Amino acid sequence: MVTGASVGIGEAGSLLLAKFGGNVVLHYYTNDSNVKRIEETLASLEKSGSFFSIRADLRKEMEVLAMYQAIVEQFHDPTDLVNNAGIWPSEYIPLWNMKLEHWNNTLQTNLTSIFLTTKYFLQSIQDSDLTDPGIVLIGSTAGVFGEAGHIDYSSSKSAMRGFMLSLKNEIVTLFPRGRVNLVNPGWVLTPMAEKSLTDRDAVKRILQTIPLRKVARPTDIANVVAFLLSPVLAGHITGQEITVSGGMEGRVLYNPDEINTETLY
Repeated sequence: MVTGASVGIGEAGSLLLAKFGGNVVLHYYTNDSNVKRIEETLASLEKSGSFFSIRADLRKEMEVLAMYQAIVEQFHDPTDLVNNAGIWPSEYIPLWNMKLEHWNNTLQTNLTSIFLTTKYFLQSIQDSDLTDPGIVLIGSTAGVFGEAGHIDYSSSKSAMRGFMLSLKNEIVTLFPRGRVNLVNPGWVLTPMAEKSLTDRDAVKRILQTIPLRKVARPTDIANVVAFLLSPVLAGHITGQEITVSGGMEGRVLYNPDEINTETLY
């Protein structure tokens, strides 16, 4: 089960898991602007492996419940969950100018959705014979270092650590080998970050904080997700954070003239 699977990290993760032989549940929440993109993703998945696609607004409890009921009835019980869906509001808004509506929308989309998606994932499989379901949360380096002008986003991502640390102790009461981990991507070449990464001056400032002096591709994150879901490769890893950011430290490491923006990744 991959949420937000139509673009970026979710799309790359879905394709990779299908490539490894997985049956992928592709969650999406669409509007008119990204219908074509979703259709392209579905076509790619169809060639790569078995899949089931479903639309739901993960902020709404009844839609999440109905989504899992449809998955179980029409496909089969989910075995693993990748909580990837989320938003990054691009407008720079300091806390004192941020409206409550803006704050609530980000927290509901990025955090409440994870609560609901994970709750009903576990409910849908609690009577199964699974012993080792895996859950991966997709956080952000904004939750590690903070991000000025985006306190709503950084707060939603930082909260995932507490969520993960609590859940990794709870899940084993249902499934003795159940695992929960958190992946924190840094800058990734996705549609969500595309606008920022077209500004060469902004890119230079970004790369000055990254030892590898490049941004990630979605596949860089997908590879880590696939690793963490594998009970063979990561069967004794739970309650851990893996930051995939090229070594970003949140401080300047290079002078501007040491950065080549032509080698972005």
